[in-house]
Amino acid sequence: MTAIAATDVLLARAYLSRVGEPGNVGLWLFVREVGPVAAMAALRAERASSRLLAETAARRAAADPEADLASADRHGLRLVVPESDEWPHFAFAALQAATAPLARAYRKGDYVRKESGEPVPPLALWVRGPGDLTAAAVRSVGIVGARAASPYGEHVTADFAFGLARREVVVVSGGAYGIDAVAHRAALAADGATILVSAGGLDRAYPTGNAALYERVAETGLLVSESPPGCAPQRRRFLTRNRLIAALSTGVVVVEAAARSGALNTAMHARTLGRPVLAVPGPVTSAMSVGCHDLLRREDDAAVLVTCVDDVLAVVGGAGEGLVERAKPTDFVRSELDGLSPTARAVFDGLHALRFSRPDEIAVRCGVTALEVIRTLPALDAAGLLETSDAGYRVAARVRAATGKR
Repeated sequence: MTAIAATDVLLARAYLSRVGEPGNVGLWLFVREVGPVAAMAALRAERASSRLLAETAARRAAADPEADLASADRHGLRLVVPESDEWPHFAFAALQAATAPLARAYRKGDYVRKESGEPVPPLALWVRGPGDLTAAAVRSVGIVGARAASPYGEHVTADFAFGLARREVVVVSGGAYGIDAVAHRAALAADGATILVSAGGLDRAYPTGNAALYERVAETGLLVSESPPGCAPQRRRFLTRNRLIAALSTGVVVVEAAARSGALNTAMHARTLGRPVLAVPGPVTSAMSVGCHDLLRREDDAAVLVTCVDDVLAVVGGAGEGLVERAKPTDFVRSELDGLSPTARAVFDGLHALRFSRPDEIAVRCGVTALEVIRTLPALDAAGLLETSDAGYRVAARVRAATGKR
């Protein structure tokens, strides 16, 4: 596109993202048929179907794309459109395929919008941050769950998100309190990539208590929203936002979810798009795990039960990824531990299961000299018995799962 054409498209897409609600089938279909610039001109001149004119009537006259783009620039945002190189065509291909039957129903006049949100591709995305949006859904995992998360749910989420980020998997979530926030923070703690998909305009964080988290994500990852600056995060926008979390992910992990929750809505969208749905089991007495258990017990298309990072990678990772560890039964892991030398076993016993420790801390815990600890750790690492980070060493996830070490 020429510079002038590119500017016209940006203005048109900014206008269209303002006048229509996210996930509007009729507006998406109209733009696809005539193009964004012609669609904007037609709506301004009221030369569209009566239904589409009614759906856009509230904002058509007041919409000011120049002002929205100027506001975006002031807040460090950019508008990413399907005509630009940064558009994630791979991620949104499933949305476009899922829209086909909706488009046919709309043309016949049989379409009724679902309150749970429709799998319609976005018209444009308002984005902030240096992350790579085009790589979304290539190696990314959505982690979603309850806002009122339990300590168990937060612990599992942190373990999953940190481990996946360490394995170069992009963590995608919605920036809410609870599971979402823990997932983003754990990915950042691992120096990994994370995408936060917001239900409102990116000129202000929602919830406001996560404003600092939004800023941290914007430094190295991506903030993404369909809504232009100034849009409030209304309930229906959360439900339509969830389809983007599903689309931008290779698979979706539900950590905790009540019987009716936004996390289950995201899982529904993932199924619609053909993305794997994975669920973490919880205590049978926990109301926050009811949704996960429902996903796992479904007779048709049940969720995959996952308990560690390798379980997740075995489903959404590369060929063979995570399978070596999962194929080893508990008895074999225990035999590996039994086969350690007395010194190596002592060093292993000095490792924390969840917290990373430095060699000198491990030495104090196990009663072996720091020098012997330093000499032994590489062998434990080569055997896959520990995990490493800049903060030190801890027991590997597969060993925790096999032995119950905490």
